Amino acid sequence: MEGVEREKKEERETMERGEKKDGDIGLKELSRRLEEFAKERDWEQYHSPRNLLLAMVGEVGELSEIFMWRGEVPKGLPNWEESDKEHLGEELSDVLLYLIRLSDICGIDLGDAAAKKIIKNGVKYPPKFI
Repeated sequence: MEGVEREKKEERETMERGEKKDGDIGLKELSRRLEEFAKERDWEQYHSPRNLLLAMVGEVGELSEIFMWRGEVPKGLPNWEESDKEHLGEELSDVLLYLIRLSDICGIDLGDAAAKKIIKNGVKYPPKFI
């Protein structure tokens, strides 16, 4: 927990100084950081595809809870409290990070696979010309 608290403190200090956040960070850098994070804690032994998938599904459940009973919400979530948006960002991040780690453990280049899938979907679902 100490490392997480240190990272949060560093992020707050960076924001207070008006420096750029890691908002434009790529999948490969996130992958590198996740691998390092797991190694530092000796968690690699637990990062089997099955375990990572089940952990991600649990996080998707937590993400779903945020939207439960709210009905449809408009784009941008204009009526949400900032704390709710922050919580949403945390849960979205949990899902993304598990997905990245799962793809790495399975030997899948997630960025490449996603780009290929967009092309495949474009062929499968072409725009309608009227």
